Amino acid sequence: MNIFYIKLDEWNTILISINWIALIVLIVLISFIAFLTKKAVKYARKKRMIIEEITLGIGNNSLKLTYNEKDREIAYKIWVELTTRKVGIDFEEENDVIVEVYNSWYNFFKTVRELMKDVPSAQITNSQNLISLTEQVLNKGLRPHLTKWQAKFRKWYENESKKEENSYCTPQELQRKYPEYIALVKDLLETNKRIIAYKLLLQKIAFKE
Repeated sequence: MNIFYIKLDEWNTILISINWIALIVLIVLISFIAFLTKKAVKYARKKRMIIEEITLGIGNNSLKLTYNEKDREIAYKIWVELTTRKVGIDFEEENDVIVEVYNSWYNFFKTVRELMKDVPSAQITNSQNLISLTEQVLNKGLRPHLTKWQAKFRKWYENESKKEENSYCTPQELQRKYPEYIALVKDLLETNKRIIAYKLLLQKIAFKE
């Protein structure tokens, strides 16, 4: 089926005929191929990762996280926060001060919320999986421990640190006197472990590991 047809009519006339139906079909076909190509490229750039929810403290199943190049920027920013704060480092019971750990956790919580707010509206749809996962890690993985322990431990610690009998105690020695110290540390270690697992997940996304 010819789209263009050219012929000579006598010596001084050129006739050009256009098959409009064929031309429209060709344009539609090219547009459709371009659309499929764009979709294929976009799909190819996406990666999928199976995550065990239980390791992040957000559930007991596994989920498939789909992420793309834009997600890498978000993952990298959060990963930097985790690697430069106590929240993303193993808790050392003999050396770490719980109050300082809570300060780090709380500040990390606020910083990540601000990072989420800074995600451009045009990018939210594309990065919804990572944003949703991050929200769950914060709200289900980190917040429960802070809600249960932080306020009452801080109050106890502040009151006890003012007592003369504790004036010669190091912060580590003093915190071990907390009546629920064993239970608190157990929960703290479990929370710390989940946040570190989240950090490693972000590292895989950010650096394509």
